[in-house]
Amino acid sequence: MNRYSELVSSIEESRTMAVTSLITKLKAEGKNVLSFSAGEPDFPTPGFVKQAAIKAIHENFTRYTPNEGHPPLIKAIVKKFKEENNLNFEEKNILVSDGAKHSIYNMLMALCNPGDEVIFQAPYWVSYPEMVKLAQAVPVVIEAGVERHYKITPSQLEKAITASTKAFIFNTPSNPTGAVYSKKEILALAEVLKNKNVYVISDEIYEKIIFDNEKHFSIGSIDYLKDKVITVNGVSKAYAMTGWRVGYAGGNAEVIKLARNLQSHSTSNASSISQAAAMAALTQTSEEVTVMVDKFKSRRDFIFESLNRVKGIKCPLPKGAFYVFFDVSDYFGSHVNGYKINDSNTFCNYLLNEESVGLVPGFAFGDDSCVRMSYACSMDELQEGLKRITRGLGKLN
Repeated sequence: MNRYSELVSSIEESRTMAVTSLITKLKAEGKNVLSFSAGEPDFPTPGFVKQAAIKAIHENFTRYTPNEGHPPLIKAIVKKFKEENNLNFEEKNILVSDGAKHSIYNMLMALCNPGDEVIFQAPYWVSYPEMVKLAQAVPVVIEAGVERHYKITPSQLEKAITASTKAFIFNTPSNPTGAVYSKKEILALAEVLKNKNVYVISDEIYEKIIFDNEKHFSIGSIDYLKDKVITVNGVSKAYAMTGWRVGYAGGNAEVIKLARNLQSHSTSNASSISQAAAMAALTQTSEEVTVMVDKFKSRRDFIFESLNRVKGIKCPLPKGAFYVFFDVSDYFGSHVNGYKINDSNTFCNYLLNEESVGLVPGFAFGDDSCVRMSYACSMDELQEGLKRITRGLGKLN
C-alpha cells in the first residue's frame, strides 16, 4: 500500500469550507437551510471593478503576468500602502498572490524552518495552525477568551516568546471574533517585540470593515518594527471579490524574494484578469465600500442585541469584520429527545438538524465554548435565523 505524505495527512480540512460545502449540498437536496458559515460578503462586486475585468478580456490581457504581479498593480499597491497604512515600500517589497490566504502561506513557507515556533492567539482563523504545520513549524497559541473581548495582553505575548520563536501572526480586525485592536494596544504589543528577533505577519484583510469610529492601525508603520513586519491584505472582503482570488503582501525584500521564488514553482502569477479588476478596486474612488460597511453595521447591531437577549448566550460587541463569536457553553450538558449538547460541534449539529441553521463550531477557531455566525447575509435571513436559533434553544432541557 502506498504511503502518503505524513505532513499533508497531519492537517485537517478547513472547517468553514466543510460546513459551507455541507450546507450547499443540503440546499441542493431542497432543504431550506440558512447558512451563516461563510466569510463572504453577499454584495455584488462593484460594477466598475467588473467593467475593468471585461475590458481586460476584450483587450486580450489573458496571458501570464510577471510571477510577482502585474507591474501597474504593484505600483498601485505601493501607493495604497503608503497613503492608507503609512508603509513605505518599493516594488521589490511586494508580492501579489492568489488571495490573502495564499499570501500568508507563502510568507510562512519563506520564513520557517522545522521546529521554529509561530505564535498566534485563540480564537484564531482556522487556517493559521494548519499553515504553520505545513511550514513544519510549531503553533504556539495564546488564549484570549470572551472575558477579555478576545484580545491578548503584552504580558501574554512576552511569556509565549522563546528562543525558537520565528514569527507572530497578528490579525486585526479579527476573524472570527470581530475584535479590533486600538493603536494604543498595538503599540504595547510592539514594545514586547522591539528587541526580539521575531517577524510579524500582520493579516489586515478586514481593515476597511470597521465600526463605531474605530481606526485601523498597521503595526508595520511602527518605525522600529518596519523591517520585521510583513503586511498582508487583499481585495476579497472590502470589495466583495472573494472569488477573484487576489491578495498581496508587503515586507522585507529578502523575505518577499524567497516567497516570490516559492510562488514561481507553485501557482505562478495570480489571474491576469483578476489583477486588472484588483487594480481598479485599489485605484478608483467608490462609494460601494462605504455603503457596504454601513449595512454591515446595521446587521451587526441587530444580531448583537438579539443574541444577548437569548438566555445562556454571551456575545461581545464586534468592532469589525462581519462575524459574531459568541459563548454557548451554558448549553453544554443540555439535551432533547435523546440528543445531548456536549461541545460547540454538537451544538452546531443540533441547530443544523433541528432548525436548519448553519453555524461554525468554535473548536475550529481554538475556542470550543463558542460558535461563529457570519452576518454577511440579508437582514431577512438574520431575522429568520435568530427566530430559528431561539426556538431551537428553547427546546433544550
